[in-house]
Amino acid sequence: MIPGYLSFQVEITKENFTAESGETFPNTAVVSFVVAGRTKPIIELLGFLEEEDIYKWIDEGKTINLDQCYISRLSLENYRVSRGLDKKSVVVIENFSARNAFFDSHQSFDFTHSIFKGESFDITSSWLHRGAFNFDSAVFECKLVSFHDVKFSDYRFDFKNVVIGNAEVNFKNAIFGTGDKDFQYTEFGEGDVIFANTDFGDGDVSFINVDFGNGNISFKVTRFGKGKVDFHYARFHSNAVSFERAEFGSGRVDFRTVEFGTGKVNFNRAQFSDGEVSFEASEMKAGKFSFKRVEIGKGNVSFEEAVFENIDVSFERTDFGIGNISFYKSAFKSMSFRFCHLDAYVDLRLYKCNSIDLSNTIVRDIIDLNPHEFDLEVDTIRFAGMRLIGRIYINWKKNHVKQLITSQEDSDERMRAEQFRILKENFSLTGQYEDEDKAYVEFKRHEAKADLIDMNEKHKINLFWTYPLHWFKKALFDKAGLYATSPIRVLITMFSIFIFFSLLYVVLILTNSGDIIASVDDSLSVFARSFYHSAITFLTIGYGDHFPYKSIRWVSSVEGFAGLFLMSYFTVAFVRKVLR
Repeated sequence: MIPGYLSFQVEITKENFTAESGETFPNTAVVSFVVAGRTKPIIELLGFLEEEDIYKWIDEGKTINLDQCYISRLSLENYRVSRGLDKKSVVVIENFSARNAFFDSHQSFDFTHSIFKGESFDITSSWLHRGAFNFDSAVFECKLVSFHDVKFSDYRFDFKNVVIGNAEVNFKNAIFGTGDKDFQYTEFGEGDVIFANTDFGDGDVSFINVDFGNGNISFKVTRFGKGKVDFHYARFHSNAVSFERAEFGSGRVDFRTVEFGTGKVNFNRAQFSDGEVSFEASEMKAGKFSFKRVEIGKGNVSFEEAVFENIDVSFERTDFGIGNISFYKSAFKSMSFRFCHLDAYVDLRLYKCNSIDLSNTIVRDIIDLNPHEFDLEVDTIRFAGMRLIGRIYINWKKNHVKQLITSQEDSDERMRAEQFRILKENFSLTGQYEDEDKAYVEFKRHEAKADLIDMNEKHKINLFWTYPLHWFKKALFDKAGLYATSPIRVLITMFSIFIFFSLLYVVLILTNSGDIIASVDDSLSVFARSFYHSAITFLTIGYGDHFPYKSIRWVSSVEGFAGLFLMSYFTVAFVRKVLR
């Protein structure tokens, strides 16, 4: 046909027309197309057959070959009326073919309650200028159903309640108009279903309750317009399902309660406009679900209560746009958001998930992991490399944060330290100061281990001094006061050190290794003198009424330094708590 024509005229002549297939028609349709920029119309010659002649072929069970024909009327409703049949009487059609045909009718092209038999139903490369197509309750028992390269009109396309056996269904490169496209309750069979590079136009597209059979399903590079796209209750099986690089318009995209079966589902590089996108309560039992490099506009995205419990789902490098994202009460085996842009509220209060990978994400709003109504069964969450501009709502105890990070088998100590540091800063921003302290302690512990490993990997000889230094720092900064996050721990440490030195003085005096001499008359016992001297030394009071002798001089110097250090340590820890 002639693309981009402004108008056309048809003249039916009595001259025979022979199609390329060899079929001869008693009439010729002379179609004059008016094209912009041309002074003369473009003439196209097509075959023409009266409607009654087509009905006679049906009566006789002949092959219906209308290739390269101008078809102005073709309605099984009219056929039944002319034969006195019931409105829902089944009509059998053999090998229907209308390739490169031109459909133009003020009525609907009606194929309802028909059975198509033979090799194929084929209207490849045909042009539907005017008239709706209605296949309601049709049955295809042929091997091929082809709408390949068909240009549909702006009228409704009705393909609901259709049953297809083992045929391949091909809508590749088809172009629909603005009318609604209705595939509700259609049952595809064992053959492939191909909508690759199909343009559905701006009308609503409905695949509600469709059973896609066991063939491979391709919506690759398909374009949906401004209307609603609805796959509600659709069922896929063990087939491969591809929406790769599909473009969805501004209407709502509905995959609610879809059963994705056990195959491979691919939404990679798909583009969603500003409409809502819902996979709510969808389900997949086995296989793979890929949602990589997807671009989403302003609409909200919902995977609420989705059941992908045995599925690894990848959202890597997806731009979720500015709409909210919800995975509330959903279940996944694993989820990867690596390198994603999360610019709006993300509800990650999942019911169950083995691991969530948030590494290298850019978070500008809120990620909500804080459980309320139920406990989150999440084993591992990776935060490495996250650019946290927004907030993460997470609870150290309820979310088992320490386990979420330390359970990462493929993370080294440096990566774990970095993740605890990110959460430490996040807890500070959200006012969770107790959780901030816990995260800070874990950050320092893993950082210390990472430093130890790095030093030992440089030179093996470092083992002789790095390990003693590591354990000394661990005792001094970690065990003594949890890196200045616990004043109580520092007080306990201070008291323990005081007791230790007091008892050490007693031992030294009793073994004549040293003594504590009073500068004034003093009747204190050995124990009393030891504890008193230890107290004034530890607290650096220094009254001068008692002074050390022999080896106790050196021990007192050490205790004085320990006391000075621990009192300063306590002051830092205490002030840190009070100021917050």
